[in-house]
Amino acid sequence: MKKTFLLLIILFAFNSVNAQNETDANPYQKNNEIKLNLIAPLSGAVEAGYERHLNKNSSLGISGFFVYDHKKEKDTNYFISPYYRYYFGKKYASGFFVEGFGMFTSIDGKKIYSADHLTFTENKDVYDVALGAGLGWKLVTKKGLVFEANAGYGKLLFNGDKTEHGVVAKFGLSIGYRF
Repeated sequence: MKKTFLLLIILFAFNSVNAQNETDANPYQKNNEIKLNLIAPLSGAVEAGYERHLNKNSSLGISGFFVYDHKKEKDTNYFISPYYRYYFGKKYASGFFVEGFGMFTSIDGKKIYSADHLTFTENKDVYDVALGAGLGWKLVTKKGLVFEANAGYGKLLFNGDKTEHGVVAKFGLSIGYRF
């Protein structure tokens, strides 16, 4: 009976130490993040994103950009952009980062102007895929608030000749929450 009781105490002690090590490793480590781009409404659009942290230095995410005012944003209709980020900061998934991204986008077609250059006809919307790279900086508070600034540049892969430009750009000044 004493041996069984002693064995249970030892197993309980090891289990407690193991559980304590898991929680003490990084009490502010949270792996999910949602964000809203604060400068997208200036161009008549809304951009929201989700990011999942794989470890201290890397994450996968996706963002969606949808235009609601085509008077302000004249070329892009929407894009959906998955990305991979690598962080160089000392804290968990924060600080300076670089990213590689893909993008599925809808862009207005080329404009064909009349001889007097006063009127034009617009071709159909062009759907394309782009690849690009970007960089940015992220600050995370202990309560989980996220502040992020980023910029990215990419190239359309298939239908760039059917639009007014063959490149895409991503700019963000975002606020979010890590949970």
